[in-house]
Amino acid sequence: MAGKRVLMIIAPENFRDEELFYPKEEIERAGVGVTVASSRTGEAKGKLGARVKPDLKLDQVKVGDYDAVIFVGGSGSEVYFNDRQALSIAGEAFKKGKKICAICIASVILANAGVLKGKRATVWNGEYIEKIESKGATYTGKPVEVDGNVITANGPAAAREFGRTIAKAIKG
Repeated sequence: MAGKRVLMIIAPENFRDEELFYPKEEIERAGVGVTVASSRTGEAKGKLGARVKPDLKLDQVKVGDYDAVIFVGGSGSEVYFNDRQALSIAGEAFKKGKKICAICIASVILANAGVLKGKRATVWNGEYIEKIESKGATYTGKPVEVDGNVITANGPAAAREFGRTIAKAIKG
């Protein structure tokens, strides 16, 4: 897996700690490099108290440098639901055939970028199901769903399985 790289995008505040750290651990365990990006520099704060210094700002991201792009959930990820830069990254990754991934409510970012149209996907419950279905996704309710290059997970309880699924998909 040498040379493989993944980009994880977190909100500047209230990203879900375990949705960043558990998949990151699983992906790194598989020998894949992980870069963390956010919409602003400086310390990002997780909902449960984690503090992370992102490696990049979103406007510095070069999608071609990565094998997968992962949007981390948590209430803070709503800032990306209609963020031009985030939607552009998701759309470009999808068009280039990269693995495009999201966990929890971050699946709405993929839906809003047009990535989930005609795809099976999962998301945190409630209103978020309607948000992805309204953009053409078929909600499955599974903890982790894979449809082609799109990998989604429904929340913190699925975080480790999500990470292992991404690592396996990158291996091919």
